[in-house]
Amino acid sequence: MTAVPETGATRRRDERPRSRATFASVLGELLITVGAIILLYVVWQLWIGDVIYGSSHAAKAEELSREWAEIPAAELPPLPEPAEDGGYEPVVLPQPADREVFGALYVPRWGDDYRVSIAGGVTRAGTLDTIGVGHYLDTEMPGDVGNFGLAAHRTTFGKPFADLQNLRIGDPIVIETEAGWYTYRFRTLEYVQPHEYDVLADVPQAPEVPAGERYITMTSCSPRFSLAERIVAYGVFDSFLPRGAGGTPPALTEELI
Repeated sequence: MTAVPETGATRRRDERPRSRATFASVLGELLITVGAIILLYVVWQLWIGDVIYGSSHAAKAEELSREWAEIPAAELPPLPEPAEDGGYEPVVLPQPADREVFGALYVPRWGDDYRVSIAGGVTRAGTLDTIGVGHYLDTEMPGDVGNFGLAAHRTTFGKPFADLQNLRIGDPIVIETEAGWYTYRFRTLEYVQPHEYDVLADVPQAPEVPAGERYITMTSCSPRFSLAERIVAYGVFDSFLPRGAGGTPPALTEELI
């Protein structure tokens, strides 16, 4: 085959200098890459991660419930005598250690499959990010006279308290432990400044008043994605069902209004 003779125009095209990467073009590409990584992280934290963490929280709480349900009757404490109203005096467990799982939270308003483990302490790394719901260790335990205080995220890490604002008066809030089931009823909601720790007093917002009732206080950050305020939900004790009495509390299957 005869070679095509090289012309001057061909040589000029071959000798044309190639474009070189400039600082601005490299910086632009880096910024695009970083932006894409940040976007993926946000998507993970706000959607995909929440689904995974939420499913993990529910699975661990369900496993814990199964373990308690399988405790032999001979190992359960004696069944207390029913009170005059037919209910039982609540069994009060000792305070857990930091990060120690001792209960599971059920809130029917948030779905039939909602359940999250509760552990001692309210640090992010120790409890809120990894376990789900934290118990303020300087507040009372479920069923005790005074205030049982809880904290959890409203965004990220499964966001256990994402729908705290959707509770309605009378909604059941149920705590399961190895001793049995403690049912509280939601009463009211308020927003406070982060330093207003009186919400966790034995009588919420009234630290000078001696406790005579049993309360539950659930706290989280507000508004979403902000630490500016705290959203606080309060409830009052309704009933206790010992594990030895069998079954689960009616509050878990009652029709919500």
